[in-house]
Amino acid sequence: MLRRALLRSVAKLLFVVAAGAASTAYAGKPYQQYVLGDPADVVRPLPAAPSLVLMGGEVDVDEAFKWMIDKSGGGNFVVIRATNVDNYNAKIFALGGDKLASVETLVIPSRAAANDPFVIARIRGAEALFIAGGDQSDYINYWQDTPVQDAIQELAGRNAPIGGTSAGLAVMGQYIFTALKGGITSSDALANPFDKSIVLGRDFFALPFMGGLITDSHFASRDRMGRLITFMARIVEGGWTPDGAVRGIGLDPGTALLVDDGNATLKRAPSTTGSAYFLRTTGTNQIYSKIPLTYPNIDVQRLSASDRTFDLRRWTSIYTFSYSVSAVNGALYSTSGSIY
Repeated sequence: MLRRALLRSVAKLLFVVAAGAASTAYAGKPYQQYVLGDPADVVRPLPAAPSLVLMGGEVDVDEAFKWMIDKSGGGNFVVIRATNVDNYNAKIFALGGDKLASVETLVIPSRAAANDPFVIARIRGAEALFIAGGDQSDYINYWQDTPVQDAIQELAGRNAPIGGTSAGLAVMGQYIFTALKGGITSSDALANPFDKSIVLGRDFFALPFMGGLITDSHFASRDRMGRLITFMARIVEGGWTPDGAVRGIGLDPGTALLVDDGNATLKRAPSTTGSAYFLRTTGTNQIYSKIPLTYPNIDVQRLSASDRTFDLRRWTSIYTFSYSVSAVNGALYSTSGSIY
């Protein structure tokens, strides 16, 4: 038995190496496609419940990809992005064991590509979909109000596992920092909550358990607490949420939340120690252009132990450390002594 398993693993590795060398983009098309395995469409039973992977960027969490594969039942795993090439294919294909028929990366760098019937068919035929990192403004510019957006929403309706990291994570919430006018630091956002770089969007997707919230990645390592709180303040000020309540999720590099029917389990890449942060506003507050932000009493729950869960429906967990963070004249203060 052990010998047969070893031979299968060696055969799989040899196939990955050989197939990887043969992966090429389609010349003359508005998109690029890179494939490992047999891309012929397969059909797997639909998952019983929705599942998502929210990943914090920089360091991938292999366990999250394995989980997506298991949830999907295998078949065709599709990665989409607007730039770069197929740096996920070999990793995911190897992680899939005998379950995956194929892994493919679609580079969709224009609205022409996002309207191409071939691209749409490949997304619709996916058993699992992962949105890679990059620049979320590309996803807004190229994919919004196109069949790509509709096809991903169809996958969500079939309970296909959907994941994203960094820029891919940014577009998964109901509310989005679009980066259409570039990025912004926490210090600049807090100094002027109406800075021209703060361009927010909404309803790119309507993914399960992601309503009423905005996400941010690379969280503590890039000191993004201040800008996420500013984004949330702007959402409330804009009247986008009827009761003045908005939620935020910040994820550190090397972390992932595996969301299974509303229960989010924290996973970490080896040798990383990151956390997930769950924020919630507690009411409305007046904010002004060119005046440093004052916005008190943002509830924060930090989940720091791997394999522990957070209930997205009830926005609570027995495993989190709870405190509050307030913005006062552009500076952040925490009841725990640290904002992270």
